[in-house]
Amino acid sequence: MSLHIQQRDNEGIVILDLKGQLTFGPGDLELRQRLLSLHRSGKVNIVLNLKDAGEIDSTGLGTLVFALARLCKAGGGLALLNVKRSHLKLFLLTRLAIAFDFFDDEQDAVNSFFPDRALKRFDVLDFVQHQDDHSPKDSARSAATC
Repeated sequence: MSLHIQQRDNEGIVILDLKGQLTFGPGDLELRQRLLSLHRSGKVNIVLNLKDAGEIDSTGLGTLVFALARLCKAGGGLALLNVKRSHLKLFLLTRLAIAFDFFDDEQDAVNSFFPDRALKRFDVLDFVQHQDDHSPKDSARSAATC
């Protein structure tokens, strides 16, 4: 299944709804090009909605890290919305959970770009503590910002 990207706006924040697999190939390249295009046009605050995202492989994860670094360097940021539990395990395993902000609610993700607004971040530590597997608890700290 290829990756389809739907772009919309919420209070000046770009929301990219991803549907399909974020894996090596055309989909990953399309997302990277879209993110670079947004960056070049001055759109540096982006929410990626992963509700309908399928598999994420190491290339897809690398694209997310690339985007986060590029956007943060430009004074913006990247928020991840509706991350599936299986994807979150990948972020924990690679110890990247501390680099990203995770949200279950779109308005909270948008609010994360406005310092004066209240928001509820996804509690990664709570997720880890309630897992059946024995993932190392030190790999889950609260999400970091740029």
